[in-house]
Amino acid sequence: MKTAIILHGTPGRDEYMDDSFSSASNSHWLPWLQKQFLIAGYAAHTPEMPNAFAPDYRVWKHEFERYRDSVDNEAILVGHSCGGGFLLRWLSENPIRVARVILVAPWLDPDGVKCPEFFDFTIDPKLTERCELHIFNSDDDDDDIHESVRRIRTVLSDVRYREFKNFGHFCLGDMGTVEFPALRDIALKS
Repeated sequence: MKTAIILHGTPGRDEYMDDSFSSASNSHWLPWLQKQFLIAGYAAHTPEMPNAFAPDYRVWKHEFERYRDSVDNEAILVGHSCGGGFLLRWLSENPIRVARVILVAPWLDPDGVKCPEFFDFTIDPKLTERCELHIFNSDDDDDDIHESVRRIRTVLSDVRYREFKNFGHFCLGDMGTVEFPALRDIALKS
């Protein structure tokens, strides 16, 4: 069975600890996209990363690798923000083939201030030989996202890039909706 894995980003500590907010894996467009994958016949997963407000690569890797047997040449991987940065590192360190990777506002902590150990890796310049890689970026996102995207595109010049206008960091508050048809259409294209 074809598999899709959708990884959330890093919420603030206050949001993470406040039970009036959904868990990171159940926020923004992630549940909607998971349902789109399920409708299309995929086994779709949105793992919840423990203590996501303080990402630890070893912990995220352990959680992600629970699905390792499903990550094959038919798998579709989607990562938002820190989840996108995680996928970039994991795929750089694990040279396997997957069908498609979509990084939505990928974050690599370019200033090395918030979690430098999490992003202590070198992007595999041959990554796009093993998957179709897409980046979604918004013109009004933060500078550290734009710098992360610039770094990725410098190493991976053949990445498929799409810039959106006024989508912020692709969160519910920025987009005003949980539906993200442009992401679904790229993720599920034949």
